[in-house]
Amino acid sequence: MTKILDGRAVAKAMRAETAAATERMVAAGARPPGLTTVLVGDDPASQLYVRSKVRASKRAGFRGENILMEASVSEREVLDVIDRLNADDAVDAMLVQLPLPDQIDREAVLERIDPAKDVDGFHPINVGRLWIDQPAPAPATAAGIIELLRRSEIPMSGADAVIVGRSAIVGKPLAGLLMRENATVTVCHSRTRDLEAVCRRADILVAAIGRAAFIGPEHVGEGAVVIDVGINRVSDRDVAERLFPGDAKRREQFETKGSIVVGDVDYMRVLGRASAITPVPGGVGPLTIAQLLANALEMSRQRQGLEA
Repeated sequence: MTKILDGRAVAKAMRAETAAATERMVAAGARPPGLTTVLVGDDPASQLYVRSKVRASKRAGFRGENILMEASVSEREVLDVIDRLNADDAVDAMLVQLPLPDQIDREAVLERIDPAKDVDGFHPINVGRLWIDQPAPAPATAAGIIELLRRSEIPMSGADAVIVGRSAIVGKPLAGLLMRENATVTVCHSRTRDLEAVCRRADILVAAIGRAAFIGPEHVGEGAVVIDVGINRVSDRDVAERLFPGDAKRREQFETKGSIVVGDVDYMRVLGRASAITPVPGGVGPLTIAQLLANALEMSRQRQGLEA
């Protein structure tokens, strides 16, 4: 029987642990972690995500602010804000929400953040540290997947892991983190030859390509663990019914919102082949913010010279 990997339950436990650790820090005389977010523009998805981060941060006992900037601001103005946060000792961790407006150079912004305060782990120095096995914050989605596998008691050491997708946010950092766990890792992409055959040999298969229901049973070996990172909206009624035939809950969601959220895995068709699988929603998604808070807590400890 396929085990459903409950990302919501794991994330809830992680957030509770972070809140408890923060409470112990403060009780021992330390200041609470300071986490600041910077949001440029009015992208609805980014606004929702940042609000969730701010809310979770407050619940964990953190301090900080959410800095909102108009979409028309200049790159210089954004860099000036980052410089101010870099110089503020009360800020242990910061992030600039992506994507950014076209007039702002993404790389210039990410490289301006002090690597010691880069909670997303996107600064080139932190990327390099990840790959040479030095301590550094790792991108939260990738690190959250490792935590999900660990807490679900899924062996990574010696496992054959295949990642479909090579983004700098998920695919590449996850490859590095899985190698730290002594997995043998293959990273696939649009030019991988015989993708189905490569995927079928995986003990752990991660789908992170942003294509709705792309990974089907032909990609999954019997008994594989399947991790679905994708978040895609399907607004075609026939496609929604094909992916979730007879699912009353999904049908109701479609009727209410005009679409449903699906992953990169054809969930219903893969379900019978996998030994364990993450659903969408409720799988990898909730782990990102929980891991972000864990990153910020550890960064605060380091900046305050506290024991882990």
